[in-house]
Amino acid sequence: MSSIIAKNPSAKHNYTIQTTYEAGIVLTGTEIKSIRAGKVNLKDSYASIKNGEAFIYGMHISPYEHGNIFNKDPLRSRKLLLSKREINRLTGLIKQKGLTLVPMSLYFKGSFVKVELGVGKGKKLYDKREDLAKKDAQMKIRKVLKNLNR
Repeated sequence: MSSIIAKNPSAKHNYTIQTTYEAGIVLTGTEIKSIRAGKVNLKDSYASIKNGEAFIYGMHISPYEHGNIFNKDPLRSRKLLLSKREINRLTGLIKQKGLTLVPMSLYFKGSFVKVELGVGKGKKLYDKREDLAKKDAQMKIRKVLKNLNR
């Protein structure tokens, strides 16, 4: 059973996600306590691969209130735990097809914190407008159907 801690609200709005991967993340004790308290933000975060290792950047984990000297920088880069095969596959996708790694959500799987990484291509402005128009149309249809059922 997994429980979602945080979602990236702009991930599906700004990117067309093709595939997703699950990755572990290297954290310290005070960071885990802050995450359990729900003090994490994925909004401006992104992931990349350097020297055969995957990292997440821009993920804000608020300092733990009782952590004193053990607190780390809230915006520090954190290593992602992926297999060598997955890292090689992601490296190929990113370099050849011009795709990006986007953190979609952060969740608990058992007692471990996992990150869902989406591999996607950035949307153009007209694609975003098209998606908003589709959502608006769907909402209007649901509203009309709801009123008809009464």
